[in-house]
Amino acid sequence: MSKPKAIIIGAGIAGIASAIRLSLKGYEVDVFEANSKPGGKLTEIKMNGFRFDAGPSLFTMPQYVDELFKLAGKNPEDYFEYLKLKEICRYFYEDGLRLNARADLDEFAKEIEEKTDSTAKEVERYLNKSKTIYEVTHRVFLERSLHKIKSYLHWDTLKSIFRFGQIDAFRTQAKANRSFFKDDRIAQLFNRYATYNGSDPYQAPATLNIIPHFEYHYGAFLPTNGMYSIVTALVKLAEELGIRFHYNQKVEEIIYSNGLKPEVQGVKVNDKNYKADVVVSNLDIWFTYKNLLKNIAQPKKLLNQERSSSALIFYWGMDGNYSDMGLHNIFFAEDYQKEFNAIWKEKTISIDPTVYVNISCKHIRADAPTDSENWFVMINVPANNGQNWDVLIKEARTNIIKKISRILNRNIEKDIICEQILDPRSIESKTGSYQGSLYGNSSNNQFSAFLRHPNFSSKVKNLYFCGGSVHPGGGIPLALLSARIIDDGISSVVH
Repeated sequence: MSKPKAIIIGAGIAGIASAIRLSLKGYEVDVFEANSKPGGKLTEIKMNGFRFDAGPSLFTMPQYVDELFKLAGKNPEDYFEYLKLKEICRYFYEDGLRLNARADLDEFAKEIEEKTDSTAKEVERYLNKSKTIYEVTHRVFLERSLHKIKSYLHWDTLKSIFRFGQIDAFRTQAKANRSFFKDDRIAQLFNRYATYNGSDPYQAPATLNIIPHFEYHYGAFLPTNGMYSIVTALVKLAEELGIRFHYNQKVEEIIYSNGLKPEVQGVKVNDKNYKADVVVSNLDIWFTYKNLLKNIAQPKKLLNQERSSSALIFYWGMDGNYSDMGLHNIFFAEDYQKEFNAIWKEKTISIDPTVYVNISCKHIRADAPTDSENWFVMINVPANNGQNWDVLIKEARTNIIKKISRILNRNIEKDIICEQILDPRSIESKTGSYQGSLYGNSSNNQFSAFLRHPNFSSKVKNLYFCGGSVHPGGGIPLALLSARIIDDGISSVVH
């Protein structure tokens, strides 16, 4: 008897994870990817002897990657290695303050107390609150579907519902953080975690204060061969399981039966139909409905929700070494609220943006030639609504160079050897993310967790959705959890 077939649309991290999980359930799996290589946003760029991780640059919750190898009966270390960082991030402020966020919490809290008006006790109290939010929410909101009755029939779900008031959903993240810290600069430091899912701390609920717990409790990590090695390791596992990847193959349509209860039948690629018993779309939910599902009523309210922010990224090959910078670096805006108002209200870029610089060669020396560094330089920007990006990019580049040069007291522009740029337009065209938004819909709403699209279709049987644009949200850990939630909802065919 032949195996049932599953087709995955898109080889992003969630699509690859779904393919592995379905293969282990006994399905014959094919993955169709529009690009020439896997990874989606988690990809890499090579130029002039430099290598850059082009998308996500922070690795947290590595257990969700390890889990996939263990499910297959493999040792993750045979495929993929990573190290736990002793230093999470270096923070630079316009007033001269510099903070080194070490993984050792006592050291970090002590430095904050020594250099600012905030205390170690404030940091401890804040991170305990972050832990509480995680404990209340992670099983219910992150690891299960919010759209199925059975998810609410667990004792831990009921306990979480009774503790709902503890997740701080009714005030903004910025307001909560001001109440925790005497020093506005430390509140600003923790406000930045809203950007981890493309949101605005002055609008988003303080529930987002769950995010620091991922870094400061579980740790921040770096794959020893760079972030893209997460993709190559998982693809290797998938191919060993017999999963077939079809690159440069753009899915044109999801095919389903007619009638009162439509059932998925497969996909159309280059005018050819491929049959499947299960289809999982890793494509942005907006494009899945608009381009692939013909004659299916669209959830207009959901699709019309505000999108998350996007990014403007400069990949710079730099001549020389910068000893005062680490792997992860943040150069803060002087007026943080003004920066977010520019992004969210004016739909433009602040003249004083917060700049994130990732330099992977600080740990992975082969990522840059000798006496050189590979700078991934990113600022948060609005989703693409037809702005004049060519003008905005030119202005932003000038302002970024001035800002970093001013804070480091060093002219960085003369050190730029080579450059590539990624902006909201190219993010949309390369990754299929509507308007170039990095995380699907924004979380600038206290009920945003409930407003994401479910991981299954209520209209077409055996059609599922994974990735950052659906429940539970964006970023590597949540994208991997979306694949796990689908896995929990599909019956195994292994006998």
